[in-house]
Amino acid sequence: MSAQPGLFIAFEGGDGAGKSTQVRLLADAVVLAGREVVITRQPGGTPLGQSLRELVLHGDHMSARAEALLFAADKADHVEQVIRPALRVGSVVITDRYVDSSVAYQGAGRDLGADEVQRLQTWAVDGLLPDLTVIVDISADEGRRRRGEVHDRMESEGDDFHEAIRSHFLAMAAAEPERYLVVDGTASVEEIAEQIADRVRELGIDL
Repeated sequence: MSAQPGLFIAFEGGDGAGKSTQVRLLADAVVLAGREVVITRQPGGTPLGQSLRELVLHGDHMSARAEALLFAADKADHVEQVIRPALRVGSVVITDRYVDSSVAYQGAGRDLGADEVQRLQTWAVDGLLPDLTVIVDISADEGRRRRGEVHDRMESEGDDFHEAIRSHFLAMAAAEPERYLVVDGTASVEEIAEQIADRVRELGIDL
């Protein structure tokens, strides 16, 4: 077992922002620094999560509340099966999406109420918050341009939906700047990666 404490980092942002690229680059850097890394995503980080991902992203129409509950179920399973066990043995867990996505997408985008969805999500994950949340920020228009012609249920929503999500991500970051890093998703991949690395160094990893 590692003598070092685990570290939990989440990446958030609109569809097409480039989160997955930055997750991979950070994971590679952390491995080079000598730490064990667990990369995961939500939904889809467990067998149950894979089934729920197919339902919520590619299934037929469902009500907004049903959608929010399915995302909460995914996170509850994900935290118990993947994230907490990895943190207990000192791993660095890097997830592509976490609680804030549900708060922004279902709370703000679906207009269910951010506070209500936040309470649901917090209960589902038993209060577990990331040590750092990186928001890769792009406009709805830029996200649509990057996604091209292929869209899942979320991506196919209009720009108003995606701008509401973006605004809520930025509001969350402004309210807790010590726990968030907002990076400009239109900057170069290398520039974004270095900004993230600088912030992760502050958490005690010598990248």
